Amino acid sequence: MPPTDTQQREQFVHPTAQHAKKKAPSPFMIEPIKAFYILLIANFISALYAPIQDCDETFNYWEPTHYLSHGYGLQTWEYSPDYAIRSWFYVGLHALVGNFRRLLPQSTKVAEFYFIRYVLAFICSLCQVLFFRVISFTLNPRIGLFFLMATVMSPGNFHASTAYLPSSFAMYTSLLGAAAFMNWRGGLKTSWGIWWFAVGGILGWPFASALCAPFLIEEGIFTILAMLQDRERFFESLLRITRGVVAALLLVVGDAAINTFFYKKIEVVSWNIVKYNIFSSTGGPNLYGTEPWTFYFRNLAINFNIWFVLALLSLPLFLIQKAFSSKQHGFQSGIRTIVFLSPFYMWLGIFSIQPHKEERFMYPMYPFIALNAALALHIILSALGNSDRKTLIGKIPARLKLLVVMGALLLSLHLGLARVIGIVTGYSAPLKIYQPLGAGVFGQQGLGGRGDHVCYGKEWYRFPSSYFLPRDMHAKFIRSEFRGLLPGEFSEARTGFGFWSGTWLPTKGMNDRNEEDMGKYVDIKQCPFLVDTQYPEQQDPLPPNEPDYIADEENWEIVKCEPFLDAAKTHLLARVLWVPDWSFVPEKFRRKWGRHCLLQRKGRRASLA
Repeated sequence: MPPTDTQQREQFVHPTAQHAKKKAPSPFMIEPIKAFYILLIANFISALYAPIQDCDETFNYWEPTHYLSHGYGLQTWEYSPDYAIRSWFYVGLHALVGNFRRLLPQSTKVAEFYFIRYVLAFICSLCQVLFFRVISFTLNPRIGLFFLMATVMSPGNFHASTAYLPSSFAMYTSLLGAAAFMNWRGGLKTSWGIWWFAVGGILGWPFASALCAPFLIEEGIFTILAMLQDRERFFESLLRITRGVVAALLLVVGDAAINTFFYKKIEVVSWNIVKYNIFSSTGGPNLYGTEPWTFYFRNLAINFNIWFVLALLSLPLFLIQKAFSSKQHGFQSGIRTIVFLSPFYMWLGIFSIQPHKEERFMYPMYPFIALNAALALHIILSALGNSDRKTLIGKIPARLKLLVVMGALLLSLHLGLARVIGIVTGYSAPLKIYQPLGAGVFGQQGLGGRGDHVCYGKEWYRFPSSYFLPRDMHAKFIRSEFRGLLPGEFSEARTGFGFWSGTWLPTKGMNDRNEEDMGKYVDIKQCPFLVDTQYPEQQDPLPPNEPDYIADEENWEIVKCEPFLDAAKTHLLARVLWVPDWSFVPEKFRRKWGRHCLLQRKGRRASLA
């Protein structure tokens, strides 16, 4: 049962007798403020260096944010008032952060982009350290330390911590919600737990609210038991749940009100998202690709390496420990631990059976991977710490045990670093090629004129956002072999009440069936600049709509190129991890390179603006 409020007698110590006081043992193996700095450094590195891995981040979040701040941007069908399955409340919060950067010195659009990332890094670090704190004093300080290690050392955190995605936002709120449910100090905080999971579901991603199910089941069991034993405790429990639910409903109303302002009609976006993904008659998310059930197991093994294996083993290890351990901590503590371990298994199971899979769908679960892995490692070390010579483990030399454990942790660290370095060096080119246009340059001096078009063919999904196009330059699409629906543009008309009429004016050429719309393309003759990627290792004939523009020296000249990994020609090992291009590395394991380039049309010499 939950704890009751009891008074503990405190020993009197005269105020002047400071030398007589004994320092209470710390519930942390590392102080929370130090843990915060460690997490902040790791997340700031992500903010500064992480490439955009999902074009959904660009088109569904960075572009609408750019529209709110700068008056133009690309619009996906999800933001069409005909469908309205994206929340302007969520986007608006980020636009406010970006606009604050505009008030500071040396402001550029690129500076706004990175400032938003830095704020996300700070918020993520704060949420993580609060969860670390609760883990440390609720479970064990050593489990808290392992949670910190699993979080900082995993490439998964590098991806998710500063990604501008609702699933990353839901990860932040999952950390806060789980911390509230787990922390019984000072009384149960069920209302806060429900609130934080609701925030993640309503403003971010509705399905992430399901992660609170094990905690609510636990609360429900305690409510039923309280009803049978103590009516007062029953009403207290009911009141906690009611407060959380009422707060969540008020947030739904607030979110609907803000989206109604932008869409100019009443919209409950969280319900629209659920309706599209579950009840759609046009194919729903499966139109964008399906994967086998093993997809997430392979992906999480890459992004969490040893920690993912430990997370999978956490529940079996805990049950074995409870069955064979001579130390009995009571039935209630065992049930609570199972509740803490459950979100990981529940989320992995539910999403593994869904046909449409994407890496970002796992982001809300990432804290629970680290928690489960930390608990599993704690159990393993507790077993290895057995020094009874009559047992098999007790006969193993202590130094050998230490060597094995340290070797595994160092291996995890090196695998994580190799993964992160491989991603940064292989895929960061799209964030680096726009500086000649004036991107990131105070005063925006660079090639091209105001309002010029920067065009994209087969590389449309690598566009990093309009934050990298200065002086009102617009991204445009030329036709490639892609036959799905590309984004359109928010209307820049100024009509009606409000400043963003593009959020509610009727759209053309939008559909939820991923059907191509020819109105999304421009003629290549309208393109003063073009972005393309060349892969010298690929010898197959190029498709008719995807010629090698970089090799077309008659019409295009190179402005700037950056190395870009040729994933099709690179060995699996070198795609997954960073493999140095050293002479002793076998040729087949070396990474193969293309180049991602910004091109300028010849015969139309763009002057420095």
